[in-house]
Amino acid sequence: MALQLGDQVPDFTQKSSAGDINFYEWAGDSWVVLFSHPADYTPVCTTELGTVAKYRAEFDKRNVKTIALSVDGVESHKGWIGDINETQSTSVDYPILADEDKKVSELYGMIHPNSSTGNTLTVRSVFLIDPNKKLRLTITYPASTGRNFDEILRVIDSLQLTDYHKVATPANWQDGGDCVVVPSISTDDAKQQFPKGVTEVKPYLRMTPQPNK
Repeated sequence: MALQLGDQVPDFTQKSSAGDINFYEWAGDSWVVLFSHPADYTPVCTTELGTVAKYRAEFDKRNVKTIALSVDGVESHKGWIGDINETQSTSVDYPILADEDKKVSELYGMIHPNSSTGNTLTVRSVFLIDPNKKLRLTITYPASTGRNFDEILRVIDSLQLTDYHKVATPANWQDGGDCVVVPSISTDDAKQQFPKGVTEVKPYLRMTPQPNK
């Protein structure tokens, strides 16, 4: 059965470009972005791995570790990293899992037989995992469309905000924007909890400035 939001993700030990990795131990108390690729030396994925490396400071300030996966082997990964660093003007400083036996791919449901990648190659999925090892987001992209890591950072900002404050984030929200008061709080209680103010657009739609800014 496919992993669903809120599920505890499986632990695993697998080879990688940075040595053997036990996932839970490696993740520690960080958030994790795990993103998969159908194979090494693929053009769109080359740009993606380079982008993630360039975003290192953004992930670090959110307590996020990044880890990629492909079903090719360690030596292939190391060669591909050289190409990524050269063509994307960066330095890949995070591991790429070498999932040759497809152990991790099967645990996480990354093989979709009817996708354009075929019966045995991993699809281009993103898994966002919180420090409790719970799955908080999945996105699977088609092979022709590069992933939007600005959007992934936006979701991380939203989750880290809404985990600690009784708000949700509206469409197209960006860090610093107004938030939605969750329905479980009455308007009177919301005015006590959110001293910056509460605007009642409708009884079920109340807005407040971002509480942690």
